[in-house]
Amino acid sequence: MSSRERILGRVERALADVPRHDTPYEQAVPRDYLREHGARSVAETVDLLAENLADYRAIVHRTTEDELPYDIMRLLAQRGPRYVLVPPGLPPEWMSAADPTRVHDRAVSTARELDRVDSVVTGCAVAIAETGTIVLDGSPDQGRRRITLIPDHHICVVRVPDQVVSSVPQALERLDPTRPLTWISGPSATSDIELDRVEGVHGPRTLEVVLVN
Repeated sequence: MSSRERILGRVERALADVPRHDTPYEQAVPRDYLREHGARSVAETVDLLAENLADYRAIVHRTTEDELPYDIMRLLAQRGPRYVLVPPGLPPEWMSAADPTRVHDRAVSTARELDRVDSVVTGCAVAIAETGTIVLDGSPDQGRRRITLIPDHHICVVRVPDQVVSSVPQALERLDPTRPLTWISGPSATSDIELDRVEGVHGPRTLEVVLVN
């Protein structure tokens, strides 16, 4: 008997005394929690997102669609990267003004190869104001999960207000649970037993979020 068969057998035995027509799980679990905390305008929601992102030590920038290529060029120039990783579906105009050599997201790339990349530029699936969280779902403008975890510098573009929601419940309604979701609240950070904070252990040391109107 395989491990899978053992587990399914235990589940079957645990459910043996449950009536066949018992209340379905989706109805049995109450879902009367708040969908958001307080009423906010669109502008106030975006301001809250920026505030919470900054509180998590992300660097927040605001720009327009026309200025975005030049802002990305400026942010990359400040870091001085030799190589910038670019997902396959990133809008080409975003990188139209940038100079560094572009490295494309490839399935055959190894972790060692990705570690040589200094920066990565991506879009996002949704941004959550109340938690200051950016969610990636592996769409073409975001690429594979690993390309946003190995490079030390991540520039993430958020379209405002289309991709901004107030709360986690609202975000979940927009996300496909079968996709590889990455939830990012600030740069990667951890603390040891003495509460010494170290950034860049599990992902980028620097997260820059560009809010584009």
